[in-house]
Amino acid sequence: MGRLGWRVVAAAALAALSAGAVAGCGDVASGGAKPAAGPGRLLGQQPGQAFYVSDQSSAAMELAKVKGSDAKTLTRIADQPSALWLGGQDARTEAEELTIKAAAASRTALIVAYDIPHRDCGQFSAGGAADAAAYRDWIAALAAGLADRAAWVILEPDAVAHTLDGCGVTAAAAAERYDLLAYAVGELKKHSKVRVYLDAGNAGWLKDQDRLADALRRSGIAEADGFSVNVSNFYTTEQSSEYGDKLSGLLGGKHYVIDTSRNGNGPLGDRDWCNPAGRALGETPTTGTGRPGVDAYLWIKNPGESDGDCGRGEPRAGEFWLPYALGLARS
Repeated sequence: MGRLGWRVVAAAALAALSAGAVAGCGDVASGGAKPAAGPGRLLGQQPGQAFYVSDQSSAAMELAKVKGSDAKTLTRIADQPSALWLGGQDARTEAEELTIKAAAASRTALIVAYDIPHRDCGQFSAGGAADAAAYRDWIAALAAGLADRAAWVILEPDAVAHTLDGCGVTAAAAAERYDLLAYAVGELKKHSKVRVYLDAGNAGWLKDQDRLADALRRSGIAEADGFSVNVSNFYTTEQSSEYGDKLSGLLGGKHYVIDTSRNGNGPLGDRDWCNPAGRALGETPTTGTGRPGVDAYLWIKNPGESDGDCGRGEPRAGEFWLPYALGLARS
């Protein structure tokens, strides 16, 4: 599934939460006092939302180029927090820059760590670190970039699920991947203001949740804050919460987050994940989900960024695609 590209993030501590409570992600859109400092699209505060909205997100940068009704429509995306996807050599610098801006705005950053070796099973977002040693170095650099600033990290979308779905991952390669993920959780959790959610696929993917739960245990879920579901996919919040609740029950009640960026109309079909037509934005990012065990609805996938060239002339994975973005926002 195409994902990587310059995507931006959410940020800073949830002012309304008391000590020991969860720090929220991303930027905000609601009434209330505006933060005093920090770049980005600094909007009002909605209940349950303290995420940093970056002015460097793909939607925000596109918004600067369009006018009239298209601009008004695109604002529905640009004014919401979405995640910064990190992979490659600049992770420390980008994480540091983002979290500094977020902290200045009294927000919590939302980041996707996406550099596992053999990423995306060689599909549209193929790539990742060269080997296990390179990945450990990459994670250590990312963690150092976060320092003592607040962030939520979605850890390696699809990485666990691809070890179980017939992707061709050998038993030895799967074991190495689990070890790397557990290492990543441990490194990131050395920072007290960082929350980590290990990705757990989506409601239409893996049917054997017992196997998935075991793989997540081997990948360090016990030390993580929880898991993520529906990343870059379209399953409804109801479908995703049913899936997440069942998995949580197998994991001792672990909490989870749901990617609601494009799930407003649900999936077009279980197999049609690549830029399907007629989809819509879902619930806006918030920690006020009203669902026990669901820590937040998040826009992890940046709405409007292509999943990849699906054979119909779409942009490559991660590139912003204005007509598709407008379609999501209008539906």
